Amino acid sequence: MQFDPKRREFITLLGGAVAGWPLAARAQQSAMPVIGFLGSASPDRWAGRLRAFHQGLGETGYAEGRNVAIEYRWAEGQNDRLPQLVADLAARQVTVIVAPGSTPAAQAAKAATTAIPIVFEVASDPVELGLVTSLARPGGNVTGVTSLNAEVQPKRLEMLHELVPAATVVGLLVNPTNPNLAELTTQSLYAAARSLGLELHVLHASADSDFDAVFATLRQLRAGGLVIGSDALFTARQEQLAAVAVRHGVPAVYQNREFVAAGGLMSYGGLFSDAYRLAGVYAGRILKGEKPAELPVQQSTKVEMLLNLKTAKALGITVPLPLLGRADEVIE
Repeated sequence: MQFDPKRREFITLLGGAVAGWPLAARAQQSAMPVIGFLGSASPDRWAGRLRAFHQGLGETGYAEGRNVAIEYRWAEGQNDRLPQLVADLAARQVTVIVAPGSTPAAQAAKAATTAIPIVFEVASDPVELGLVTSLARPGGNVTGVTSLNAEVQPKRLEMLHELVPAATVVGLLVNPTNPNLAELTTQSLYAAARSLGLELHVLHASADSDFDAVFATLRQLRAGGLVIGSDALFTARQEQLAAVAVRHGVPAVYQNREFVAAGGLMSYGGLFSDAYRLAGVYAGRILKGEKPAELPVQQSTKVEMLLNLKTAKALGITVPLPLLGRADEVIE
C-alpha cells in the first residue's frame, strides 16, 4: 500500500493539536487569578457567609472555577494558627488575600505582606486597629468592610438587662488571645454597665475547655446573665456555648443568629451576609485592577435581633412584649 504524504501531514497536524490542548488548558488555568481566603472559623460554620461572599464576587463577574480560583485556609477558631496560614497564602503569591471574620485574621494578613492586596471584614474600628490610615483613604495594600458588632455590644447588655431586669450582676466573656478586641469590648461594656447600674465581671476563655470554668465562676458570682464578646473562637464554638449556658441556667446574648438557632437565648449584631457580600465585591474589583488604597472602607450598617422563646421558657424568663416586638426573628 502506498503512503499518502498529504495524509501524513494531516496526522502530524492533528497530533500537534491534540498534544497542545492540555498545554493550552494549563496555560489558561495558570493565568486564572487566585484568591487566598483566610477563614478564622471552619467552612461548615461559615456556609452562609461563603454564599454571600460568592454572591459579591458574582456581582463583579467572577465565579469560582470559571474565571477565578480560591485557596481556602481555616483556623478553626485558633488565632495562633492564623500567621502560618496566611504566610502560606503569601508564599503562593495569590492575587488577593481575603481575611474576614476576625481582627486577628486581618492583622495577621497585614503583617504577612505589603505587596499582595488584602480585603478584611472586622467588627472594630480598622483605623484604631492600625489596619488602614483612614476609612476614606486606606492607603497601602489593605481595605475592607466593617460591620456593626463592636459598636452594638453595649446594646446587647441593654437588651439583656431588659430581658432579666432583676439581675444586678452580669458577666462578659472575652478571649485574651485577641487583646485588641477584648480591650475595646471591655471598655465599652464597663461604661454601659455603669450607666445601667450593673456590676460587670470580665471572664476569659481562650479554648473551649475553659467554658465550664467560666460558667462555674458565673454561678459563684450569682450572675444573672452573660454577654459573650465578639470573637472567632466563640463563633466557632457557639453551639457549645449555647448548650453550656442553658445547662447552667445563665441567660446569654451573642452576636450571631446561629447562636440562637443552636439554642442560645438571644442575639443582636451586624448582618454578616451583607458584610461578606461587600467583601466579595471588593475582592472582585481588586481582581479587575482597582487598588486597595483607593477603595474606601465600607460600613455594613444592617443589624438583626433574634430570640429563642423555647430557651427563655427553659430559663424561666418571660420576654417583655416591647422586646419581643423588636425581634427580627423568633424561634418558638
